[in-house]
Amino acid sequence: MTTKTINHLLTLEELTPSALDDLLGLAAKVKRQPEAFQSALAGKKVALLFEKASTRTRMSFEVGVVELGGYPLFLSSSDLQIGRGEPLTDTIQVMSRYVDALMIRTYAHATVETLASAGSIPIINGLTDSHHPCQVLADLLTVEEVFGTRTGKTLTYIGDGNNMAHSLMIGGALSGMHIRIASPEAYTVETEIFERANELAATTGGSVTLWQDPVAAAAGADVIYTDVFASMGQEAEAAERLTQFATFQVDASLMQQAKSDAIFLHCLPAHRGEEVTADVIDGPQSVVFDQAENRLHAQKALMLTLLG
Repeated sequence: MTTKTINHLLTLEELTPSALDDLLGLAAKVKRQPEAFQSALAGKKVALLFEKASTRTRMSFEVGVVELGGYPLFLSSSDLQIGRGEPLTDTIQVMSRYVDALMIRTYAHATVETLASAGSIPIINGLTDSHHPCQVLADLLTVEEVFGTRTGKTLTYIGDGNNMAHSLMIGGALSGMHIRIASPEAYTVETEIFERANELAATTGGSVTLWQDPVAAAAGADVIYTDVFASMGQEAEAAERLTQFATFQVDASLMQQAKSDAIFLHCLPAHRGEEVTADVIDGPQSVVFDQAENRLHAQKALMLTLLG
């Protein structure tokens, strides 16, 4: 297992480089030999709480718990008393008496921090407005599968400096990768998270840099990554964002700036014709569906680490 006790996964900063190596190594083993783990979480109950809609997060966690022999409980905030104002601290103390872990997909990052501090069970951040660590575990697993290593690889993320950019900076820094974030100046990443990622990168031989020219940022990259320009909760800004990000679309000419064997990643859902063209996401360099599948394997490894 890992060389560090992991109580929660909120931001990827809970991991050391060696703990991340162990976690991804376990994910690869779970993917190769799923039958070896089919009763690993027998008797364990995992609550899955969604305040934001989901396809991959819900399916991968629900299927993952079942395939490990556990029991998933799908919960919507509208079905719980927190939807009517019950304090989070009360809710998680009750949950801690009923289930063995909680995965939550929500808005404010302070929500997962409150749950982790007030409860007595592992909290898994399935997504907040600030971080998306579970997605990046799958991303890093995909990079390692394709190239045989993460260390030293250059990943260029093009688009909004959002939760994906934040978690990619941290996960890439832990991996000794070179992470380039290309965003319009008004939509860049949070300074505090960028500085923390740089501190991590300094210990692993990696780097994290910010760019405003997507073409320059793509030059010589091993991985080109993008996300939607307007995330959930930003629908009112969508038209303005499309204007601001007009030159940040990943198209065939931008992919040509990267290495000839570069891969394209997207956390999905994708808006073809906005952040990426159809010929790129549906083309030979795209591994987005392998990447989506790896959500299942990475999250099974995470639950094994936290509960097994």
